[in-house]
Amino acid sequence: MTEATPTTSQRAALEQAVRTYGGYWDTERSLRTLRDAGHDPQDKRTRQILRDLAQEGVLTKVEDWPVRYVAVRAD
Repeated sequence: MTEATPTTSQRAALEQAVRTYGGYWDTERSLRTLRDAGHDPQDKRTRQILRDLAQEGVLTKVEDWPVRYVAVRAD
């Protein structure tokens, strides 16, 4: 499992995308974003990254089933 950009972790890549594009995020959008960034993401790890970003205030959970988050604007 080799990443195309080994200097950028999946977490860092997803956080950058969330901050850049904003909007709503779910597992599918996150997986697509990570694949586009050259990673080989797994569902479970991606969901954990989303939870971590929510805990840090980058995302806010807006729906429980299916789980969806919205990016917090830093205006």
